[in-house]
Amino acid sequence: MIRIMTAERPARTITTVDGLLSGESVESVETCCIQALSKGRPARLYLRDVFAIDERGRSILRRLAAEGIDLTANGVYSSYIVDKIQSANLSKPRYSP
Repeated sequence: MIRIMTAERPARTITTVDGLLSGESVESVETCCIQALSKGRPARLYLRDVFAIDERGRSILRRLAAEGIDLTANGVYSSYIVDKIQSANLSKPRYSP
């Protein structure tokens, strides 16, 4: 079970997720985040009450972070996953011409 809410703020679009970030629900989260980015404004994905993230969910989070989505989380488990993803993105060398 998953609940996804999107809020338009003056500075960015925030997508909030509660529940399981696994299985088929992962695609819905990705769709909401890509739609938020398509508006040309910064976007944030907030994992508020996410209590399980499977490998498919982690994969989507990595892709969204690489696309420029700001990831935040509440709770020890979700925060740990988000921190690992963000640390990996910071350590990747950036191409500069």
